[in-house]
Amino acid sequence: MQGNQAAAEALFAAGVRFFAGYPITPASEIMYTVEARFREAGGVFFQAEDELAAIASAVGASWGGVKAATATSGPGFSLMLENLGYAVMTEAPVVLIDVQRAGPSTGQATRPSQADIYQVRWGTQGDYELIVLYPWSVQELFDLTVRAVSLSERFRTPVIVLTEEAVAHLRENLVLPEEIEVYERETEGELPPFALEEGVVAPMPPFGSGHALLVTGSTHDDWGWRKTQDPATQERLIKHLVTKITHNLDEIEDYQVLEQPGAKVAIVAVGIVARAGWAAARRLTEAGVPTTLIRPRTLWPFPRIGKLLEDLELVVVPEMNTGRLVQEVQKIYKGEILPINKLNARVITPGEIVNEVKLKVFGRS
Repeated sequence: MQGNQAAAEALFAAGVRFFAGYPITPASEIMYTVEARFREAGGVFFQAEDELAAIASAVGASWGGVKAATATSGPGFSLMLENLGYAVMTEAPVVLIDVQRAGPSTGQATRPSQADIYQVRWGTQGDYELIVLYPWSVQELFDLTVRAVSLSERFRTPVIVLTEEAVAHLRENLVLPEEIEVYERETEGELPPFALEEGVVAPMPPFGSGHALLVTGSTHDDWGWRKTQDPATQERLIKHLVTKITHNLDEIEDYQVLEQPGAKVAIVAVGIVARAGWAAARRLTEAGVPTTLIRPRTLWPFPRIGKLLEDLELVVVPEMNTGRLVQEVQKIYKGEILPINKLNARVITPGEIVNEVKLKVFGRS
């Protein structure tokens, strides 16, 4: 199955029954596949007039009590940013799949990039935390999209599945599980709908359930009343939005370590580049440079991998941008780092990584 199709099947399998989208390369197959599945088996599909309307309607559908999602690429994601912030502030579960392509602007619409890594985390304004998952295969596009739905419902927050054209248009075998477990949001409880307590996620009663709901993008108290001049409420609100993520990192963060015995070199990479990194690690090990691969599957919050890097002699960070991932590694590792940046909208190959490491270690490729 194609990666985009697998992501769409995952949304359906996880119980998403509202999808709003606007066609954009290289993400359009997600929308087309979801529309077909809804036509076969039920669900509301809305082709919006633009990306602003797509994410706005997904937020509304979420408050209507259904699991909701949208998908886009970098230019469309740019248009979604204001309402992404609204989803954060209103604590609306929404899954957003971003299939990266080369930019800026319309760039090269059919070519891969990893330049949205910071956009998806820091694009909207204000203080907040986001959960961003980063698959490296068609199988993981399915698995992590299902997980994104669960995390979104569990923490009442938008969750982003970040991929790139190379994985989205890859075709690989997909193993569909016989059963899928998905977290179902809490709708009833003693807490108010916006309980501004640190680390707490309040129940989310849907519109039409008899609860008096006030939903606003402005600063609000536990019941949704606007408090736009109250410094104490603003502080409580921000601490709540941040700590419901940061106090639950053990439940959220996820990374994979593919080890080689006695490794003194580590490659830290995500997505399609991590696949090249794993092949490069095996080649380097065979060449006498034992190398391991560390692959964040949760990109944000960036996983706590500092202890894995402590005894290494070199950390290699290949990525298809001018240097996003490497900045996160620099925060947790003070040893020697070899960044490898490819900017021509083509996938980094294992050979390119191997040559750069050999040049660094042996003085020759």
